Amino acid sequence: MNNFRQYEEAIAKYHSGLSVKTVPISSWNFHNDFLGLIKNIFVDLKKLNSLASQSKWIHDNWDLKTRLREEVIILTDTKLNIVFASHNMIKMNGYVEAEVLGKNPKIFQGAATDLTVSNEIRTAVMLQQPFEKTVMNYKKNGDVYACLIKGFPVFNSKGQLSHYIAFEKAA
Repeated sequence: MNNFRQYEEAIAKYHSGLSVKTVPISSWNFHNDFLGLIKNIFVDLKKLNSLASQSKWIHDNWDLKTRLREEVIILTDTKLNIVFASHNMIKMNGYVEAEVLGKNPKIFQGAATDLTVSNEIRTAVMLQQPFEKTVMNYKKNGDVYACLIKGFPVFNSKGQLSHYIAFEKAA
């Protein structure tokens, strides 16, 4: 019994000598947010890799993991219906994936969207060419924001158009 008391006293003495005595509970929220972000990146990466594997994509080395940290990724089918949107889209425009699946990316556009830029994007899509444009888009709450979009056609192993992928960030 005496050994336990000495042990507890030694531990108490050690902890009383530390400069940081406690960790603020608020720091746990930051850690939890960070873990949620990392988890979402891996969930999104797994979905994209699954879609790429199923569709037998031939693509550039896009480094999707890094892009998922820094940009929003939207993937459409050949009819331009959204089939994937990364979790971080909510930070940029307030939408979650479930709200945009099956819809056309035009849902982000409105009166402030420049028709000339929209037509240039449409032309690039029809010609199956990559493009980079800044578009005035709308958030879920109606606020306007400038969105830099880098879009690419994605082809399968037979050379057929499979999807369009867009890497987006607020400009």
